[in-house]
Amino acid sequence: MGTCGNRPAMTLVIGIGNLLLKDEGIGVHVVQALKKMDLSDYVNLSIIDGGTSPDILLLLERAHKLIIIDATKGGDEPGAIYRFCPEDIALEPDQLTSIHQIGLLQSLKMMQLMGTEPEEITIIGIEPKEMDFGLELSPELQERIPQMTELVLEEIGVSTDRQGKGD
Repeated sequence: MGTCGNRPAMTLVIGIGNLLLKDEGIGVHVVQALKKMDLSDYVNLSIIDGGTSPDILLLLERAHKLIIIDATKGGDEPGAIYRFCPEDIALEPDQLTSIHQIGLLQSLKMMQLMGTEPEEITIIGIEPKEMDFGLELSPELQERIPQMTELVLEEIGVSTDRQGKGD
C-alpha cells in the first residue's frame, strides 16, 4: 500500500525521553544517532525527538507506520531490549512499563478515535539502569545504541549492510 488517504505513506520514528535523567533519555539518544545516518533515500521517513511529550503523537496524522523508542521497565537486566505493540501494554498502574506510558496510551487512543492512528505501531524499549539526574547514559545503555538503531532500521526496511558500507 503506497498511500494513506491522499498522502504518501509516511514512516515516523519518535524517540521519547528526558535527557536530564540519564537512561530515561534513551529514546532521544537513539533518535540523535539515527539523524547522523544518511537516510536521505527514504523521502517518506521522518525522525523526531519527542522529548518528554508523548502527546506529540496527536500532531502526526500522516503516519502509516509509527516506531516509538523509549526507556521501558520490564523487569529484565539493564540494557535488555523489548519490541512490542500498544496492545501489549497493561493498563493497571502497578504494571506500567514506561514512565511515559499513560500519556503515550492516551495519545494513541485519541488518534484511534480521530481516525488518524497509523496502520502499524511498534514500540522499541530498553530496560534502564539509572534514572537519576545526569546527562550521561549508563554504560549498559550506551553500548546498546548501535543495536537499537539497527532494530529501528530493520523496522523501517533499511538494509543495515548498505548503511554500514556508506553507499
